[in-house]
Amino acid sequence: MPVPPEPDLLRHYASLAAKGRDEMIAPEGVLRPHYEPLMAKLSAMTEGELDRRFASSRQYLSEAGVFHQVYGEGAEQSHEWPLGHPALVIDRAEWQALSAGLVQRARFLEALLADIYGEGRMVAEGTLPGILIGRNPEFLRPLAGQANGSAPLLSFIAIDLGRGPDGRWWVLGDRTQAPSGAGFALENRVATSKAFPDITRALNVERLAGFFRRFREMLFALGGPERSRIGLLTPGPHNETYYEHAYLARYLGLLLLEGGDLVVHGDRAEVRTVDGFQPISVLWRRLDADFCDPLELFGGSRIGTPGLCRAVRSGALAVVNALGSGILETPALLAFQKPLAEALIGEELKLPTIATWWCGQEKIRRFVAENAARLQLGPAFPGAPPFPVMGETATRQGEASMAVPASTREGVTLVGQEIAALSTTPVFGKDGRLEPRPVTLRAFLMRDEEGWHVMPGGFARVADSRDARVISMQRGGGSIDVWIPSPAPAAKPVTLLGAKGDRFSRRLPGALPARAADNLFWLGRYAERCETAARLLRLHAARAGEGWSEGELEARVALILSDCGVETEGGKPQRGLLALARQAAGTASRIRERFSPDAWRTLNDVVALILDALAEEDEDVVALTSAVLTHMSGFAGLAHENMYQFTGWRFMQCGRALERGQATAMVVSSLLADEPPAGALEALLAFTDSSVTYRRRYSVDLSEETVVDLAVLDPLNPRSLAFQVNLLADVISSLPGVHLGQSPDLLQRRLARLKVRLQTADGTEVDTAFLDRVVDDLALISDLITQRYLLSSPRAAAEWSGGPE
Repeated sequence: MPVPPEPDLLRHYASLAAKGRDEMIAPEGVLRPHYEPLMAKLSAMTEGELDRRFASSRQYLSEAGVFHQVYGEGAEQSHEWPLGHPALVIDRAEWQALSAGLVQRARFLEALLADIYGEGRMVAEGTLPGILIGRNPEFLRPLAGQANGSAPLLSFIAIDLGRGPDGRWWVLGDRTQAPSGAGFALENRVATSKAFPDITRALNVERLAGFFRRFREMLFALGGPERSRIGLLTPGPHNETYYEHAYLARYLGLLLLEGGDLVVHGDRAEVRTVDGFQPISVLWRRLDADFCDPLELFGGSRIGTPGLCRAVRSGALAVVNALGSGILETPALLAFQKPLAEALIGEELKLPTIATWWCGQEKIRRFVAENAARLQLGPAFPGAPPFPVMGETATRQGEASMAVPASTREGVTLVGQEIAALSTTPVFGKDGRLEPRPVTLRAFLMRDEEGWHVMPGGFARVADSRDARVISMQRGGGSIDVWIPSPAPAAKPVTLLGAKGDRFSRRLPGALPARAADNLFWLGRYAERCETAARLLRLHAARAGEGWSEGELEARVALILSDCGVETEGGKPQRGLLALARQAAGTASRIRERFSPDAWRTLNDVVALILDALAEEDEDVVALTSAVLTHMSGFAGLAHENMYQFTGWRFMQCGRALERGQATAMVVSSLLADEPPAGALEALLAFTDSSVTYRRRYSVDLSEETVVDLAVLDPLNPRSLAFQVNLLADVISSLPGVHLGQSPDLLQRRLARLKVRLQTADGTEVDTAFLDRVVDDLALISDLITQRYLLSSPRAAAEWSGGPE
């Protein structure tokens, strides 16, 4: 029997939930049975305990670096993941019935896509208006006929659901292009389990790992017996769900690839890595299809791979989902669901769709025009801004988002759709009280040889308030976990790890994509460049603070800072430092999946420090630069201590060593050129952070020869030029394609000669000409690394002379 709500926690909530359909509270004002165990445990917790549990969830999300992009006025911002509590709980018997309807719908969508890109019977028989295919931007003519092959066109889809006032689940839309949310659903589960491990165990909440293990096995099965590389194709770090792409690639053991990482040779797709071109056989596509190939699809794409369609047509590359599958997201197709389902699968769909009317038929157009005030009007084709998902109280009486055209010729691009009155679910608000929030559920399905399988849970979105008119995470909405309780715990927990007792074999990471190596290389350079500017700016500001008048030394330091992009004239040199810090943080954001979240956050803290100083008009430049240097040292330490020291780490080390070596050579050359000004030797020791070392190493007063020896030639001083070159030589000797005993290429020869030059020089030889030549050599070495590993094939460096020896 249902039990009354607990008074302390639920009395106020029950009074609010009585206004409409609620997931937890029945119309009689009592708890629904499947919520009883959850609410019994929550009601027994004090407010302090709930706060601690919520904090543990937030801490996990923060440490894991979970974020989503929010697009504002001309800019994007990374926001922390907005996870709410408690989870949406769905009765197991109800879930089983819902799953059956989802599987049926997946079969229907699969048959419809196969007909669109195959026989075309639905159009020929008049069941589906041909104009919805012919004028559809998601119908990719270069891939017409692709359904005639043996490979399935759909393998991973999502279906958006909402529950209406009558308690039935309704289909709000299909997501077949590049469905998002599965990775965030995983993170929701992990974070919620951190907060409520006892409750998830008590309810025997079904785990998600089995679904993803089956999906991973399907991907590798598509790769064939060779089990060649499997990649996840992402639009890149500016996409709002980029974190999810990186997370799923790690979780499933896939390469995270952008369009520029791929090249098509003949009919084969290959990954451009630092170790040459490597074949790839399967892509899980998270990039809209028309952007995938600028040769045959959208010519303006800068994030695709020329020739990708050719590789797909040849059968050498399998894509999940097939290019062109986004046509199933056409809102106008919802108006023809019933006859299409009867014709394609011979069944009536178990899950109803939200009522939709296509204005390309005169009778329907007039109906929509007469009822426009109580409908939402929107585009008939995908690509335009989609329908909002409306909240329960959004009746929109008397409103219309657009006018109904006066003719069916114009009406083909418009549909009318009923406004969804969504059920609500309990969410803890900022005041610690439970509040009813409109909720939608995104369910995920994957296909293998055994058929379609539903993820036991999903991705639930909730509005930011009960009266919200739109459920959108871009507009402040949030997300909650989805629990499917089980009467008994699983006999054996499912995991993506191997079975206990299996022989373990440690493997090195796969080949590093050239794009990732390039970003890591430049992250090292930009981070070091920011640190160099901070050291110089602190030196300049410290002398001004000590009362030194503007002299030759200050002028030389200001000139070096100007070359770094930091202007000391006119005040606010912090702005130039801010630009350098943003360069480093921006580059790190493109590869944040390759090092610890703490290291990425450290760079963002540097940006925040400088912004705060500018906002408060803080003129204490010495304190600011000291804080920046502390954070940059923290970043270097985290990258060195926490990052796996393989190929990617080596490219970042190359970037740091090159930048520090060039900066040291240029600063020494500038400060000691001609007649060094007063204070130049002390300034050089301060810049190289070698003052303490100098006092311990040398018992004599400052002399140009000893300072140059320590700052330039001493191989044990980690700030010296010689140390950077030796480090560079060690790191490059471990890069792909470098083998002991082979004839050295131009890169190795240049580096070896530079190393010997520094080893055999003494302080009296180090003059401006010597240092300028070192700067040129390091610049050439940087170009050779780029040419060999980051832009082209390994043999290109051997074919490029790189200038005179």
